[in-house]
Amino acid sequence: MRSKLALAQDRATPQAGWGLKAGAWFAVLFLNLPILFIVLYGFTTDEQSYTFPPPGLTTKWFGITFARSDFWHALGLSVSIAFIAMCVAMVLGTLAAAAMYRFRFFGKETVTLLILLPIALPGIVTGISLRAAFDLANIPFSYWTIVLGHATFCIVVVYNNAIARLRRSSPALIEASMDLGANSLQTFRHVILPNLATALMAGGMLAFALSFDEIIVTIFTAGQQTTLPIWMLNELIRPHQRPVTNVAAIIVMAITFGPILLAYYLTRDTQDVAGSGK
Repeated sequence: MRSKLALAQDRATPQAGWGLKAGAWFAVLFLNLPILFIVLYGFTTDEQSYTFPPPGLTTKWFGITFARSDFWHALGLSVSIAFIAMCVAMVLGTLAAAAMYRFRFFGKETVTLLILLPIALPGIVTGISLRAAFDLANIPFSYWTIVLGHATFCIVVVYNNAIARLRRSSPALIEASMDLGANSLQTFRHVILPNLATALMAGGMLAFALSFDEIIVTIFTAGQQTTLPIWMLNELIRPHQRPVTNVAAIIVMAITFGPILLAYYLTRDTQDVAGSGK
């Protein structure tokens, strides 16, 4: 019966025309072809220009990049900042989503807008505003100012995932927990949090990826710190180091691709939350 239903749905679904398919493939190539060129030029033997096809291929630039201590320092700094910003975002984003879902109050729409504003604004606006705020508060620019700057937009990613999952869950679950004698903390720990687990994990992975390769906000909040994106930007002005920059870009793509792929697999089949139909 299930196969017949699927067959009926396939017959009812209109087939995409060749124009739509061509447009979709053009969009895919437009978005991904430059990335493939970056990977290709990470193996080129020409250290000064981007000629196509490359005159030759080599892996020596990976060895040169891995031998540089400043590269490893920048990489470690970016990973640690992204991890801490992700943890801060998961805590604050979850609490904000729970509060906005649970309570109704005057000005709720305004508060929602303020929560979403850091990721809606251009990065340069967020960076300038954070720099001005740190200056007014006499906070020296350091490792922690970068973390705070990244957490502002990472919170939004976690909040969006959490609030979407809460809106798909059934309020009856919370009411049933309360009726059975659980307090608010127990209800959150044993009922709400398990339903939010994959959404929070996905939001955390996306927050980590966004923080890891963020550069605009980092420039305004870093001070003397050099994260990997800033290190790559500095290397671009050196003509003989262009392949090294491409190798670093390949590493950035590899590190950020994993969390994004994991977030996709965690949320692709979660339209229905356990208990949502009861």
